[in-house]
Order: sequence, then structure tokens, then C-alpha cells
Amino acid sequence: MAKKIKYHFNKETLSYEKIEVTFLKVLKAIGVYTFVGITIGIATFFVVSKFFSSPTEKSLRKDNEDLRNRYKMVEKQINEMNGVMNDLRFRDNNLYRVIFQADPIELNQDSSLQYYDKISEMSNADLMNYISKKTNNLAKSIYVQSKSYDELVLLAKQNEDRLQNLPAIQPLMNKDLRRLASGYGYRVDPIYHVKRFHAGMDFAAPSGTDIYATGNGKVSFAGWQQGYGMCVIINHGSNYETLYAHQSKILVRQGQSVKRGEVIGLVGNTGKSTAPHLHYEVRLKGQPQDPRNYYLLDLTPEQYDEMIRLSESSGNVLD
Repeated sequence: MAKKIKYHFNKETLSYEKIEVTFLKVLKAIGVYTFVGITIGIATFFVVSKFFSSPTEKSLRKDNEDLRNRYKMVEKQINEMNGVMNDLRFRDNNLYRVIFQADPIELNQDSSLQYYDKISEMSNADLMNYISKKTNNLAKSIYVQSKSYDELVLLAKQNEDRLQNLPAIQPLMNKDLRRLASGYGYRVDPIYHVKRFHAGMDFAAPSGTDIYATGNGKVSFAGWQQGYGMCVIINHGSNYETLYAHQSKILVRQGQSVKRGEVIGLVGNTGKSTAPHLHYEVRLKGQPQDPRNYYLLDLTPEQYDEMIRLSESSGNVLD
């Protein structure tokens, strides 16, 4: 069979010319086609791999996303537990240890800030180290707090008689906490209308309402005192005193021993007072203390939290 001859038209000479096929031309054509094919293949591979994942890659990507979501949930739980620990530490240092006059516990508090954005950028190894560190900090807090409570239990056993003397109840019936009129701290004076330090708590109640001694002790003062009107001061020992002001009637005398819960007077409106109420103070070494920290025998944890909220928001000073 004769070999087929090919021609091409030359526009310059306006004539057909014979196409000569040489080995070099064939080799060159093969090289060009091969290069173009490889280039297109590589480009196609990268495009497909970028926008279209394989089933294995999709599965791994989903597993990684699930793992990061679990880390977020674990961190959220750790932060919530840290919040509980911080609350326990606050009560320990500001309530229980104040009562026993013990030194506060020291512990570097772990930050409870959320790091969800940072988590999304971490490798699995970094995530493990991060969560492990937070878990170890929480375990340390729990251990230190448990040792603190062991110490408090021992102090309670050693100071059982002393505990009977310390102020530990509200000075009048106030189970629903509605009688709290003003808390401890800076408040607006009802007469002079300027901010001043309020050294106790005000309890609004009708004249004649019973006032109770908040701990065992001896009456060190019973009578009229400038500003406080008719008032009673009880010495509880261990450098503690309580003051009950603006009474309408005093039912104890100076030097008398009283028990916790004993009625010592009646609510009134004497002295610098704008309405019938009881002004109650707790003093340690002559310095006023926040009375809300001395109701541990009278309030449940829920009521204590509500007392904290009410005492911070109440600003109606009555004296």
C-alpha cells in the first residue's frame, strides 16, 4: 500500500507544498503532546484535590472537627467547675476563715476565659497539652480546697465553745430576707444626702419586733448612744462585738450574760433614724465587718447567695 502523501498550502507562493515527515519532527511532536498532557494532569489533580476530597479525607476532617468540638465542651465544663471552686474559695477565705481568724489560703487561680477561637487553630498535640494543663490546675484547686476544709473541721472541733459565742444568725426573724433594707458599705445618707460608709446592715421591721442576740456573750453596753439611739452592745469574746441600734425598748442590762437567740430588745425608731428599723453591726478588734458573712447558722447556701445579691443592691439607708 502506497504511503499517503500530505500537502499544505503556502500562502506566500500560492502553491501546494509537500509535507515532509522526519523522525525529528515526530519526536518533537510527541514531546510537546506529552508535556501538555502532564501539565494538564497535574493542574487537574491539584484542582480536584483542593475542591473535592476523597472519602478518607472527608472522614478524617469530620473526625478532627468532632474532636475539636469535644475539646470545647470539655473546656466549658472545666471553666464551670473552676467557677464553683472560686466561689468555694471566696466563702472559705471571707466567711469560714474569718470566723476562725485563720489565714486565707493562697492559690493561683486558673483563668476561666474561653479560648474557642484559639482552639480552632491548635494542633491535636497542642490541644491535648492545653486541656491537660487546665485539668491539672483544677485538680490542684480541688486538692488545696479539700485540705483547707480538713483544717476548718479541726479548728471547729478545737473551738466548739468559741463557736457558740460568735455571731452566726440574723438579729431578727427574716427567713424570706424581705426585711433587709440596706447593706454594708458606702451608701447615700438619708438626712445629709451624701455618700458615707455604712458600717452595718439595716433591717426594716415594725416597732416592737423582737431583736435576738446573734451569739453567746455578755452585754457591755445597754442604753442611749449618740446617733444609735437606744442600743445594746454584746461582747462575744475572741475580739468580737455586735451592736443593735435604734431600739424602742431594751430588755437586758449591762453585765448580763445572754445566749444566742435570746430576745435583748425591741425594734424602734430612736436616735438618727428615719423609720422603724434595726441597725446591726459586727465588729472584730473594734473594726466593722460585713454582717452578711455571719449568718451561717441561719441561711441555706441558696439564701446566702440571695443575701449577697440583696445586700449589694439595697441602698435604702434608714439611719
